[in-house]
Amino acid sequence: MAPGALARILIGRRAASPLLARPFSAKARASRRAPEPEPLSQSEDDFASGGEVAPTEGISKPLADVLKELGKRVPESLLKTRVEDNGFALKYIPWHIANKILNVHAPEWSGEVRNIVYSSDGKSVSVVYRVTLHGTDAEIYREATGTASAAEETGFGDPVQKAEGMAFRRACARLGLGLHLYHEDMS
Repeated sequence: MAPGALARILIGRRAASPLLARPFSAKARASRRAPEPEPLSQSEDDFASGGEVAPTEGISKPLADVLKELGKRVPESLLKTRVEDNGFALKYIPWHIANKILNVHAPEWSGEVRNIVYSSDGKSVSVVYRVTLHGTDAEIYREATGTASAAEETGFGDPVQKAEGMAFRRACARLGLGLHLYHEDMS
């Protein structure tokens, strides 16, 4: 992939294609598929005889290729910086950018909230999130937690949303996405 191509894809600086320039209703009409053909009989079906392997559904890739792509450095233009109370500047990938990167490199990924736990004093909430990558040859998942203060009123979103976003980004990092940000100062 050419330098900067991922950034252009993710933040939409490519020229719009004629299909994308149409109004929504025109896109819906243009994307209608022809009716499905009648299924083949057992004698006509080459795959049923076991002689040939059926092609893989979807647009997935081998898991090793997906992990290799996710392990690459995320362009600086896609990162945000947050300054902590102690003055330390922290770079991170916004959750929506991580989502778009997964859509580009692992289009058949899935994610789910596994657990939400409020602290006994009600001052914080923790979320466990799982990201699963589906490759043509295997699938892998990683889970991570995120915790947010329930009393904190800064920024956007409620504490559960903040904790979920944090857990999602951490689970992505466990799969290699943006992992360089966690040890950047050590190099």
